[in-house]
Amino acid sequence: TMSLREHALSLFYGAVGTIRPAPMLRRALKLQRGGCPQLLVKEQAFPLKRDLYLVGFGKAVLGMAAAAEEILGDHLTRGIINVPLGIQESLQRAGMQEMLLKPHSKIQVIEGAKNNLPDAEALKGAVAIQELAEGLTADDLLLVLISGRGGSALLPAPIPPILLEEKETLTKMLASRGAAIQELNIVRKTLSMLKGGGLAQLAHPAQVVSLILSDVIGDPLDIIASGPTAASSHSVQDCLQILTKYNLLHNLPKSVQTVLSSSPTKPTAPENYSHVSNIILGSNTLALEEAKRQAEGLGYAALVLSAAVQGEVGRVATLYCQLIQLLCLGFTSLGGGPPSDELRGNLLQLAAELQIPGLDLEEFLQALRGLGPDRPVCILAGGETTVQLQGTGKGGRNQELALRVGLGLHKAQATGASSPQGRCEILFLSGGTDGQDGPTEAAGAFCSPGLVAEALREGLDVEAFLRNNDSYTFFSQFQGGRHLLVTGLTGTNVMDIQAILIRAM
Repeated sequence: TMSLREHALSLFYGAVGTIRPAPMLRRALKLQRGGCPQLLVKEQAFPLKRDLYLVGFGKAVLGMAAAAEEILGDHLTRGIINVPLGIQESLQRAGMQEMLLKPHSKIQVIEGAKNNLPDAEALKGAVAIQELAEGLTADDLLLVLISGRGGSALLPAPIPPILLEEKETLTKMLASRGAAIQELNIVRKTLSMLKGGGLAQLAHPAQVVSLILSDVIGDPLDIIASGPTAASSHSVQDCLQILTKYNLLHNLPKSVQTVLSSSPTKPTAPENYSHVSNIILGSNTLALEEAKRQAEGLGYAALVLSAAVQGEVGRVATLYCQLIQLLCLGFTSLGGGPPSDELRGNLLQLAAELQIPGLDLEEFLQALRGLGPDRPVCILAGGETTVQLQGTGKGGRNQELALRVGLGLHKAQATGASSPQGRCEILFLSGGTDGQDGPTEAAGAFCSPGLVAEALREGLDVEAFLRNNDSYTFFSQFQGGRHLLVTGLTGTNVMDIQAILIRAM
């Protein structure tokens, strides 16, 4: 029989495979040739009356553009894409030819946004995209490829007279005062020509079709890459409120004051976007659906907890540990009674505190009860946790999550709070779908209840590594790194995936 580890790897690769740019585009995008050629996107038809143009920005856009050009052939007039610095060389080195454009491509590639920060090169690309959009007619079609990760940094176009440096300084000041990513994006959108629906407005009256790879919980169109083709739900008032909240309203550059004082007070009305179709091609939800299908094929009773798991990594680890303990109780004759009631109560309280969007834990636990102890169980989840850095170690949120789950299971075993663990085989996996977890070559890591005890025998103190946020160093030293999940670059990104696999011994 396959090990739990082999099963977990198979699920992870299956999930990532379904959201890789080329297969994703081939499933969704077709060109119907003949008398009146049309572009078919997920069964929606867009007639090609005159010229077809393509623009794109973000980490996964190179692979998306390569697949799109293959599908569109000579119907494509011209394209411009903005991608991260060095990505073509990285993909070349990794042997991922299918994600690179062919020689003599009609698509111009501009690399910029070093370290995911807007720079002069990214600005050059954004200006080229802006000029292309402004020149379109009512008979043209603009295909926009958007990859959430890196998409915002790769489309900087501050409204004149604001300079890129001024906008960057303002963004950094907000971030240093604790502004949330949503708040940063609202300010960025207000000061941008292309974000917050700006690109779609400039392309009017052409038909705009956006194909989107989402890296944001809940897939909100106006937040992914700061929503260049979606009606913004925010106005200049929201921007002013944020600047007031962080005490920045009175030391703004002159250029920013000029733009804010002349900005329209209301966001552009949704009816002004009738020429736009925004279509989500890939998301965490789609990846989890594929992983569930694969798990069922391997004989598991599979359930998806949520595609929107978020919160501090330690608290999310506690949630998973309690869930695993509850599952183990279900696998033994100890399924009811006080231990399980206490665990359920703790779990419900923690889930309420974490405020995971759309998660009905009562309903989920009800579904778990109905699974019965005779089949192995697979729980899948996705989203993105956050790590509060305390140390100077090397790691990433997925490796830290796996290590914290390992520690939590060890402690539960030591206190006897979860004696049934001994009767179950348990594996936990957490990995980033882009193949990179933090500044390391790992995508994530595996753990099982015995990990901490085995590490102690090797002289490795898990708690010391965690205090220093040094999960990568721990996993590299422990058992020759065999608990690291190393996939290489995947060329895609829909946040993270977690899997809990449990079967009776």
